[in-house]
Amino acid sequence: MGDSVELDKIAAVIGHDEETTRKIIHHMMDRYASEDRGVRIIELDQAFQMCTKKEMYEYLIRIAKQPKKYVLTDVQLETLSIIAYKQPVTKLEIEKIRGVKSDHAVNKLIEYDLVCECGRLDAPGKPILLGTTEEFLRRFSIHSIEDLPSLNPEQMENFKEEAEEEAQMKLDI
Repeated sequence: MGDSVELDKIAAVIGHDEETTRKIIHHMMDRYASEDRGVRIIELDQAFQMCTKKEMYEYLIRIAKQPKKYVLTDVQLETLSIIAYKQPVTKLEIEKIRGVKSDHAVNKLIEYDLVCECGRLDAPGKPILLGTTEEFLRRFSIHSIEDLPSLNPEQMENFKEEAEEEAQMKLDI
C-alpha cells in the first residue's frame, strides 16, 4: 500500500483480535529478520508497514536513479525538534521559542512530509496546530513520539542559561 496500516484494520481483515494480530505480525517480523530477507515490517505508533531493509538502500538507488533524499538545514532541524517535543504547537509558539520567523522552515518540513497540520487552536484566529507525521517516525527510526530522547534536568538548565545569555547579548547590541 505504500503507507502503514493500523493494527485494528489488519485485525479486522484477518479476523483476529488486536493482541493476536500483533503477535502474528511480530512473529513475521522475527522470521523475516532471521531469514535475512530484503524486506522487513516496522511498527509506527499502533500501525505496521512493510518496507525494504536499510541494507538494500544502495540497490534501490540504482533502480530509482534519483531517490528523494532531503537534507535538513540546522534551522529546519531546530524547528522540527521544537514541533516534535512541543506538539501540537502553533507557528507563533515556534517563533517565540526560536526568536525569529519560521515560515520557510515549517513550509519545507510540511513539503518533506515530516510535519502536518493536526488541528486548530481554539483561540482568536484559529491558528493551525502542527505535529509530526508517520514519515517523521520512519525517517528517525522511532516507533512513537514517546521514544524521543529526553533531556536530563542538568542539560535543561544549561540550555536555559545559554538562551538567557544569548538573549542578553542581543539586548546589549
